[in-house]
Amino acid sequence: MSASILILGACGQIGTELTLALRELYGNEAVVASDIREGGEELMNTGPFELLDATDYTALEDVVMHYEVQEIYLMAAMLSAASEKFPERAWNLNMNSLFNVLNLAKEQKIDKVFWPSSIAVFGKHTPKERTPQRTIMEPSTVYGISKQAGERWCNYYHRKFGVDVRSVRYPGLISWKTLPGGGTTDYAVEIFHEALNQNSYCCFLKDDAKLPMMFMEDAIKATIQIMAVAEESISVRSSYNLSSMSFSPAELAASIQTHLPDFKISYDPDFRQEIAATWPSSIDDSVARKDWGWSPKFDLEQTTAIMLQKLKEKR
Repeated sequence: MSASILILGACGQIGTELTLALRELYGNEAVVASDIREGGEELMNTGPFELLDATDYTALEDVVMHYEVQEIYLMAAMLSAASEKFPERAWNLNMNSLFNVLNLAKEQKIDKVFWPSSIAVFGKHTPKERTPQRTIMEPSTVYGISKQAGERWCNYYHRKFGVDVRSVRYPGLISWKTLPGGGTTDYAVEIFHEALNQNSYCCFLKDDAKLPMMFMEDAIKATIQIMAVAEESISVRSSYNLSSMSFSPAELAASIQTHLPDFKISYDPDFRQEIAATWPSSIDDSVARKDWGWSPKFDLEQTTAIMLQKLKEKR
């Protein structure tokens, strides 16, 4: 049975929307979704699905061979806040799944790999404003350490074995279609749900915790775009900086108040604020723009309007 693309972690926040976008682009049968659990109705009903543990090399290889997979998008991961609660489990999932995919490519069983990194690779000594592509990295979380290690392994496999691996460092992602999965920037999705449900929100970050963010549609666009460009366009084999907008919880609340004037926000920072404090406020993504023509479409005002409208329609 022939398909060309396999998504690992297809039921997650990014994986769900990426799978549907790729199916729309390349045809339903060309994109195999997989995860350790079943996903939503649309994901399950629009194309092939396999229950699959990305850390099980033999099972993964079987699926690759069965569907004649050429490209893998490895979206399976435990995110920053969840990883702090289960550090060894997070390390095992985040690293072993990557090794499995890189080794399949090394053995020429697949042609191309997408693996996402994150702004979590940066640390408290990284320049906060317009963080450059190459800079000091001292991640303070299990998630960030696994992503930094993953970047180095991706670069190594490309240099040593010629593996065509491509990566972007996602900022915080905002989506109306799927709920976030245990990250430090989850507030930026939760706030919209609570604004419509309660007209108020208690934020787990400080009011001025400014972080790089991106509307999910832009993140999906970047992912598909970097995988579609010619191999010689890719100069970075660790991971590309990716940027769209930066804002604080107070600025996001103010944006919501332009639509819902009575909306109230309060603050009760928890352990996630300590993580956020080590991350950049804004990102310089000029290398991605130069190499493969990246540019975002959505700003804070557009994102706020779309999130509120779409979530209202869903209700």
